[in-house]
Amino acid sequence: MYGHDPDIEVEITFLKTDEGGRRGYAVSGYRPQFFYHGEDHDAVQEFVDRERVYPGGTVTAQLQLLHPELLFDQIRVNETFEIREGFRTVGHGKITRILKLSENAATSNR
Repeated sequence: MYGHDPDIEVEITFLKTDEGGRRGYAVSGYRPQFFYHGEDHDAVQEFVDRERVYPGGTVTAQLQLLHPELLFDQIRVNETFEIREGFRTVGHGKITRILKLSENAATSNR
């Protein structure tokens, strides 16, 4: 991870392969783009209750944003986002809890 506690907790549903999703499973530590409010942001996903999730599956994850200072005043519980690999959407999700977002943004010197 990036050296700080997770910023937010989310629920992610990965698209099935035939819906344009991934061909294989994603593992905890996966680092796709977190597409939120029309912009891509880098974030590492750590899955809470499993090590991998298959296409079509849903998982709870904690995200650690590379630049939490860019989003700390925008992220709201119950808002939605997409998970993207490049320009391809491979999943979608909802923010379920804000963890250490403000604290991490305040101490971010990246």
